[in-house]
Amino acid sequence: MAGGRRRRQHFSRIHAFSCGKASFKGEHSLIGGPGFSRVVHCNDPDSFEAGVLNYGSNYVRNTKYTLATFFPKSLFEQFRRVANLYFLLCAILSFTPLSPYSALSNVLPLVLVIGVTMGKEALEDWRRKKQDIEVNNRKINVHRGNGVFDNAKWMDLKVGDIVKVQKDEFFPADLILLSSSYEEAICYVETMNLDGETNLKLKQALDATSNFPEDTSFQTFKAVINCEDPNANLYSFVGGLQLEEQQYPLTPQQLLLRDSKLRNTDFIYGVVIFTGLDTKVMQNSTDPPSKRSKIEKRMDKIVYYLFSVLVLMSFIGSIFFGISTSEDLENGRMTRWYLRPDDTTIYYNPKRAPVAAILHFLTAVMLYSYLIPISLYVSIEIVKVLQSVFINQDLHMYYEEADKPAHARTSNLNEELGQVDTILSDKTGTLTCNSMEFIKCSVAGTAYGHGVTEVERALAWRKGTPLAQEVTDEEAQVEDSTEARTSVKGFNFIDERVTNGNWVNEPHADVIQKFIRLLAICHTAIPEVDEETGGISYEAESPDEAAFVIAARELGFEFYERTQTSISLHEFDPISGRKLERTYKLLNILEFSSSRKRMSVIVRNKEGKLLLLCKGADSVMFERLAKNGSEFEEQTKEHINEYADAGLRTLVLAYRELDEEEHNEFNMEFTKAKNSLSTDRDEMIEEVAEKIERNLILLGATAVEDKLQSGVPECIDKLAQAGIKIWVLTGDKMETAINIGFACSLLRQGMKQIVISSEGPEIKALEKAGDESAVAVAFKANVLRQISEGKELLTTSSENSEALALIIDGKSLTCALDDDVKDMFLELALGCASVICCRSSPKQKALVARLVKIRTGNTILAIGDGANDVGMLQEADIGVGISGVEGMQAVMSSDIAIAQFRYLERLLLVHGHWCYRRISSMICYFFYKNIAFGFTIFFFEVYASFSGQAAYNDWYLSLYNVFFTSLPVIALGVFDQDVSARLCLKFPLLYQEGVQNVLFSWIRILGWALNGVLTATLIFFFCIRAMDHQAFRKGGEVVGFEILGTTMYTCVVWVVNCQMALSINYFTYVQHLFIWGGIIFWYIFLLGYGAMDPSISTTAYKVFIEACAPAPFYWLLTLFVLVSSLIPYFTYASIQLRFFPMYHQMIQWIRTDGQSDDPEYCHMVRQRSLRPTTVGYTARFEATSKRFEERSEGH
Repeated sequence: MAGGRRRRQHFSRIHAFSCGKASFKGEHSLIGGPGFSRVVHCNDPDSFEAGVLNYGSNYVRNTKYTLATFFPKSLFEQFRRVANLYFLLCAILSFTPLSPYSALSNVLPLVLVIGVTMGKEALEDWRRKKQDIEVNNRKINVHRGNGVFDNAKWMDLKVGDIVKVQKDEFFPADLILLSSSYEEAICYVETMNLDGETNLKLKQALDATSNFPEDTSFQTFKAVINCEDPNANLYSFVGGLQLEEQQYPLTPQQLLLRDSKLRNTDFIYGVVIFTGLDTKVMQNSTDPPSKRSKIEKRMDKIVYYLFSVLVLMSFIGSIFFGISTSEDLENGRMTRWYLRPDDTTIYYNPKRAPVAAILHFLTAVMLYSYLIPISLYVSIEIVKVLQSVFINQDLHMYYEEADKPAHARTSNLNEELGQVDTILSDKTGTLTCNSMEFIKCSVAGTAYGHGVTEVERALAWRKGTPLAQEVTDEEAQVEDSTEARTSVKGFNFIDERVTNGNWVNEPHADVIQKFIRLLAICHTAIPEVDEETGGISYEAESPDEAAFVIAARELGFEFYERTQTSISLHEFDPISGRKLERTYKLLNILEFSSSRKRMSVIVRNKEGKLLLLCKGADSVMFERLAKNGSEFEEQTKEHINEYADAGLRTLVLAYRELDEEEHNEFNMEFTKAKNSLSTDRDEMIEEVAEKIERNLILLGATAVEDKLQSGVPECIDKLAQAGIKIWVLTGDKMETAINIGFACSLLRQGMKQIVISSEGPEIKALEKAGDESAVAVAFKANVLRQISEGKELLTTSSENSEALALIIDGKSLTCALDDDVKDMFLELALGCASVICCRSSPKQKALVARLVKIRTGNTILAIGDGANDVGMLQEADIGVGISGVEGMQAVMSSDIAIAQFRYLERLLLVHGHWCYRRISSMICYFFYKNIAFGFTIFFFEVYASFSGQAAYNDWYLSLYNVFFTSLPVIALGVFDQDVSARLCLKFPLLYQEGVQNVLFSWIRILGWALNGVLTATLIFFFCIRAMDHQAFRKGGEVVGFEILGTTMYTCVVWVVNCQMALSINYFTYVQHLFIWGGIIFWYIFLLGYGAMDPSISTTAYKVFIEACAPAPFYWLLTLFVLVSSLIPYFTYASIQLRFFPMYHQMIQWIRTDGQSDDPEYCHMVRQRSLRPTTVGYTARFEATSKRFEERSEGH
């Protein structure tokens, strides 16, 4: 239908809003004042007036760097690491005579480390840049003048441009709707990327602009819009349009937001009012943060402590050196004659001993730099990149259906995946598939539908569940039925008693007929006929409404046409057995709202009867039943409870017949309320509807499955068993969010709910009075009261060990996040087993993430799939984007992208645990080997009278961390496993080792540091005592300085590599190659480097081949020192494993003893729970069993 307009449909008569009509009362009087100063010259963006305003371009970027800022910002990132800053200082000093080693051997490793890390940062940011280029270069039709529209790039749009958006295209900026392909200038918009909702929103242009049906209409169009300044509020807009000297008020009804999508409308025309960073979606986003893991931050603290030790050692050494130097020349006698104190440089001048001591301090600061591992950072970078490759290539996280693997977009946070304390999850598209399925119903007190929900299936397979066989039988029955029919999206109802017209044989066939007819009529869906196939699809305002219409069609009542005054069906006639066309005159629609919790339609049938058809939540429907209309109430309530326990969304269906006089009176009041322009218009409509929606006759209830993504309940259960808390933050209504909470077992029957809601009678009364300041004060007091009551309930439940759930809506959350309230709110939230925040704006999601992260200090993971989740993903310690069906905004701003929520289980419990363990062990070992090496240098300094002489050759020093000991650590960081992936998932509690940081605690770090000092002590003193006066070579020569250095270095290389071999849990050929290869490479290096010219090899010249290798003492001493140095660690590890095993060691026992399949033994290990599981289907099953036992005892 592109190019033409659709026929007029009087939606103002169908929907309870006044089409394009409003007044300049209230907020519109603020236009032109502070905060409302934006002026848009429509269709004239290049005019002088528009140019003076200088609004921003439509270019957006999500990158961390630009070309200009990359080097300064990236260098800042590198040198904010204290170790790199220290090494830079040492590199500068290495060019002075103070240096104890050559400049080249010092500068080269630093340049390598910084270069590799900056290259990695550049590569990651380039990927983000490519995604930005794709978005900014999308095409859109823009008016170029004279009624001609031409393609332009999104980034070239200006404020005031007229654009034409086609069906299924995204809006390139924030627009004001001018007209559309419908005559009444309406359009349907999908805002999933903004608020997570999949239901379509109806927008309508002003009457004044609705008569611009085609491109040429804009040839002479000129108008001026005055409106609010850019802000983050998605749900409000205040503005006015001046057209031909007439003023028209603009409301959110005309606002089309960037990143929402045009649906069910061939095209629209709109004028750009906010571009780029001024758009509401970008106002809700934050700059990409520079995230660092908690382990890396603690690692910096260790470096600070080591640096403090280094300075202390240098200070002590310089004092002793100063004293010794001052005593070198007394009364013409020389104590250390070999230094020639009577003819020396300033560095050893006894007459200027204080200066010599200060200069020695600088030399010592450089010499002891090997205490701090320069290759630590670059090694960790390499390991994290390789870990990310393994994450990306994990076939268990590959979604074959959409061909989407997991994608670690940044590798900085791998170990954080093993320390997550709280998950903040979006709902729509993250937990759910955005599809509803009609699965069961209760009609006339009889339950129909054999379908098994995911929650029932998950519960049934728990060990000891009596339903298991029953559910298995039902599933088999369902599978047999589904083989015979083709799958229909939205309809998963199997019951031969009702399908294929068999309902006519049921005892209450007349009630079933009314029930299905109500489903086909009571809605606001629009039918779309496929011209090629003739099939009918439906565009509905909510996915469950679409499921009802589809269910009615499948059961014989096909809705096929809607006009402004009628609804037409193909109805199954029980008498003739054929389908008949029936038209119902549509008189009124009473819309659904979160306060009403129901919707109704009033129609006149062919016989002239007036019918009110109503569907709504059980909490409001049962109280509206007539005395003679509640025949099936008890059975229906029982079925509803069963459905709710199975995680299904339920609605109650009822009807009544109206007489003419009652309807005429209602219609007059309803029309008057609809056309009212006062602030309490909605309340007036509700009051009128309340009067007629009573004395209803109950028909039954529907049960719709808000289809969870595959594996969500199981995943949440595993994460809950691992001790991870899960919060849901959604833009959806409270009822929807609660239903999903039940579906994925975050909520369960019997769990007390603390509901903090903005819907209260006293608040509504104040809003009616129009006193905004009084409303704000009362509203905050109301929220505080509800939080205080919740805290009291929390105290009571803690004594009774009951689990609580906190549910809060968006308005209340705004108050709860105020500075003086947020601590109370957080205390309450942290005490609850589940937290669900409804109607949350993107900004609120980000603020909640910030609050939990900062106040608890724990690791927070946020997961979402839409642009509305970007702020939350960036604010959390880890942002996980779901690469779902709609848009890539969340993925572009995330740290890790996965295709399905269920992959979070493996990402955290397997990869997270492994990465945390590997990085922790790797860092501890790094500091151990460098302390062991650095203290041998210090002890030699003491032995050599703090002369500043290095114990080892320059290149021995430089290559220690690069070649001889680094590769085994990298192998540890990439390949080591304490337990297998299968056991990680079987014993999810193992994950708590990371949450509680037991593998990188200060005690563990200190233990490794002491081990390093002990190793250095044993190596140095054994070597020095054994070689001090001992004849070493055949000719009787004693050991020289170069032989002592080489022997000590050999012992260090052997000990630290064998220590690594003892620490590894899971050997691969790579580890063997790197550990033993590192030792062999040391000997090869000695041969090669020693063979070079003495001017190059200096003290290493032929030291191995001529001195060390021929001497048996060299080999015996190496073996003796090796064994002696490893005995302390081996003894400690054996005692700890035998008497104080850690959780992973217990699981290793199970695997070693072959008891991993012994249920009793595994259960005993699981009982070492660090916190009780309060959510998930395991907790749900335990709670149900407990209730059952209590009932049994009661009887």
